[in-house]
Amino acid sequence: MHTDDTDFRTRLRAAGLRVTAPRLAVLDAVTAHPHSDADTVATAVREKLGSVSIQAIYDVLHACVRSGLLRRIEPAGSAALYEARIGDNHHHLVCRSCGTVVDIDCVVGSAPCLEPGHDHGFVIDEAEVVFWGLCPNCRRPGGENPVYPGEPVPGRVAAEEASQ
Repeated sequence: MHTDDTDFRTRLRAAGLRVTAPRLAVLDAVTAHPHSDADTVATAVREKLGSVSIQAIYDVLHACVRSGLLRRIEPAGSAALYEARIGDNHHHLVCRSCGTVVDIDCVVGSAPCLEPGHDHGFVIDEAEVVFWGLCPNCRRPGGENPVYPGEPVPGRVAAEEASQ
């Protein structure tokens, strides 16, 4: 998905942020490459603008997250990842082997889609769900479990038994 520069300018202004070349480049990079870490965003921004410090990239990412233009997700064992898909209730599926992240729409619809047994006085506005598994590329038929060598690939045994 590519959003044009005019839309980014409008969104930055609506969020109360100044329109700058680094902000436009970061929004473009995250939109073009969802679930990217700061280093990946920095590489894309530098390809577009030339020399930009990693601190400037982090500053822009944090400003955009605070203002609601980007979402930061932090799957366990991973660097913070950024995405431009905001304003809906979706979750993430992460490959245990290669780290690929994909969006999963919530079947419930509205946020939060889970309710705790006790809210301890909190006003809950979001539930973050991360599903873990092996992507099709890492689930090699008849191959070894790339995450836990010597163990069966999760889901493969049940699928193979069901097909017999």
